[in-house]
Order: sequence, then structure tokens, then C-alpha cells
Amino acid sequence: MRRAALEGNFPYYQTRVPEGLRATLNGRDLQRNLAELARVHRETLAAITAFPAERFQEERAYEPLGFRRQVHIILFGINEHEIHHRAQLMTYLRMLGTPVPEAIARR
Repeated sequence: MRRAALEGNFPYYQTRVPEGLRATLNGRDLQRNLAELARVHRETLAAITAFPAERFQEERAYEPLGFRRQVHIILFGINEHEIHHRAQLMTYLRMLGTPVPEAIARR
């Protein structure tokens, strides 16, 4: 998503939307996927830090999906999406009676 926001680059969606989640996992095991998530997170933070503030109002569009958003809206959406999935995971952990990881536990 960061490439769509910062570069106007949409190939991820050309694969992910028609092929589903399997298109992004590439048969990797959990540890390799976690390492890939950490790498992408680091690269995303670096790319956003280097992105000129005056360009956050630019619009990105991908007509085959009817997608049209400003850069800052896309980037906030990435954050919101991550929060949504963390909440899902915490709900399932609580339902299973599993202690919530300390980094996420309420204080």
C-alpha cells in the first residue's frame, strides 16, 4: 500500500485482489513472513520520513478498482488497517484464554 501512496505504483493490487491472500504469502513459513513484515515496516517508515510533506495532498488513482485517494488518506488507512487486525488477534487470544502479550496489554 505504501507504494500505491508514495509512488502511485499498484502492481500489488493487480495480483492481490484477483488471487487473494495466497498471492502474497508465496509459500513462506511463519518466521519468513514475520521477517518480511518487519522489513516492509522499516522500509515504509523510512520512505514516509523521506517523502516531502507538501506531496501528502497528491492524489493516487487506480481506475480498474475505482480507487482514488490522497496520499495522507492512504497512509492513515495503513495504520487503521493494522490496528483493526491487532484488535482481531487480541479478541481471538482472549476468547482462547491466552494471555495478551505484554506490549499490547492495558496498563
